[in-house]
Amino acid sequence: MRVVNTANTQSDAAADYISYRGQYLIATPAMGDPRFTQTVIFLCAHDASGAMGLVINRAKSNLVISDLLDHVGVDGAVRVADTAVLEGGPVEVDRGFVLHSADWFRDDNSLKISDSLGLSTTKDALEALVSDTPPDRAMLAIGYAGWGPGQLEDEIASNAWLIAGGDDTLVFDNDMDAKWTQALARIGVNPAQLSAFGGSA
Repeated sequence: MRVVNTANTQSDAAADYISYRGQYLIATPAMGDPRFTQTVIFLCAHDASGAMGLVINRAKSNLVISDLLDHVGVDGAVRVADTAVLEGGPVEVDRGFVLHSADWFRDDNSLKISDSLGLSTTKDALEALVSDTPPDRAMLAIGYAGWGPGQLEDEIASNAWLIAGGDDTLVFDNDMDAKWTQALARIGVNPAQLSAFGGSA
């Protein structure tokens, strides 16, 4: 079962290509990689060259945004919700990613995900979190999940992931334990159904 946002559909003369950028990947029991068991990933980029996203339902133990800013030498009071830092994925685990509302955006170093969200990785994005003009909402992740050309498509075809669209409220929800169930509810799936069918959907 997949929910596709046709606004993110790209096509060329050779074939139609579906991009799931700005949507949620929901791990099923068919997910063979234990690092992604019951994860929800927000896809920040997806095209024919590959995909990149952030796990949004796993937090680093006892680490909030203000703690991490202290570690990297950004001084000042955090002007956004001082939420838990996310374990964004197993790639580049020493790099920070700021997923933020689009009211703060830098044309030269921010990636537009949708009309409401952007992604930034430079230090000025961290400094914005303690500035007089911070984004309205922001989450900070360490590391990301990445796929090469065709890899994510193969995993979706093998039922390792379900796809849910909708708004971005789930990104900024602080109830990490509930996000997987909430994401499934967006596409009308009960977790018990996944267990019963062994990951087929």
